[in-house]
Amino acid sequence: MASDSGIPRGDQGSTSDLRGKVRRELDKLRDLAQKVSPEEVRQGEWFARLLRFSLDQYVDEVDAAYFDRLYPGLSPDEMVRARIELAARYASIEGGLTAGAYAGALAATVGSRGAAALVTLPAAGASFVLDLLFMSNLQLRLAYDIAVISGVPLDLEDPEDLWKLIRVAFVIQGRATRWEAFGKKAPLVVQPILLKIFTGDPAAAARSLPAMGRFLLQRNAVKFAIPGVGVPLTIAVNYWSANSAGDQAATVFRREARIMETARRITGRPVDPAELLWVLWLIVKADAVVHENERLLLKHVTALVGDLNSELSALAGLDRTIDFDLKSTVSIPDFVSQDKEALYQAGVAAAAVDGSIDSNELSRLKKVADHCSVPFDPDAVRKLAAEEARAS
Repeated sequence: MASDSGIPRGDQGSTSDLRGKVRRELDKLRDLAQKVSPEEVRQGEWFARLLRFSLDQYVDEVDAAYFDRLYPGLSPDEMVRARIELAARYASIEGGLTAGAYAGALAATVGSRGAAALVTLPAAGASFVLDLLFMSNLQLRLAYDIAVISGVPLDLEDPEDLWKLIRVAFVIQGRATRWEAFGKKAPLVVQPILLKIFTGDPAAAARSLPAMGRFLLQRNAVKFAIPGVGVPLTIAVNYWSANSAGDQAATVFRREARIMETARRITGRPVDPAELLWVLWLIVKADAVVHENERLLLKHVTALVGDLNSELSALAGLDRTIDFDLKSTVSIPDFVSQDKEALYQAGVAAAAVDGSIDSNELSRLKKVADHCSVPFDPDAVRKLAAEEARAS
């Protein structure tokens, strides 16, 4: 199973063992590289080929049971850390091999005053492309591994889930301060390179697969741009890039797993689906901004309810009972749900899930609490939001 994982399995093993595994993986990627023309590399079209190579068969081979067998007795967090550490070590070994080949090719060109250019420059380019393919493959599969271990299902036939995996794998989402924190942990010589790698225009990168390919191509070129320090720099940058991608995936998928658990909790009580979704939308729309965590909560609740008509009915009912120009004006319908307190608790979860509390959210929660004849405790709501913020 998962013999083409791109990340070593089992214990870490010796460096020589891992180097052998890296060479075998590079041989597989060399076959892929030979099918990609220089023009496809420049235009970013290589990325679609790489996606198929990385994920088509892999997603059928890797599941939660696979990791349970691979890491018996470890908790999900421990499994994730093991995958990240192995991927980082693997990436650094590969960086030394490909950057060494690249530097050797350039040195041969300089030594012969250009006479060897026709032979060595294609070799240098091949080493660069191999590093690009290797790191892209490794980060995609590492992110997918972490999603599986975290219990977050990804349907890669769904464009939304596919782009989520891509964004997480290549660290093109999240707060800038987080990447600054990553960079500060890296050796000084690596910090300016990481800064360049983890900045750019993620929105532009996500417009299409070729655009993403060009984006990653530009990132990779940074490592090879400084003559004389290419090998140690590439080793260090690959190590920290794999670590950063893994940490990002762990954060994102751990957060979504927590939201999925919240969705299961609030749908597990006897409430009318349309009323539940009505309350959730009422609170989510209180501050006129749908946060990513709120969107995920709605997505997973709707999936568990399994009734799109309930959500559409809830939205239609919301439009009839609230004046969005006067945010405090809410007309709450008569609820038929047996467990009205559950509706209020669902509203509390929706208010807290983004880690902050808006005054309009509190106002609406109080109206729901009064309507359901349950006590309203704003301090408890704020405390729950603070816990969510710390967990994120």
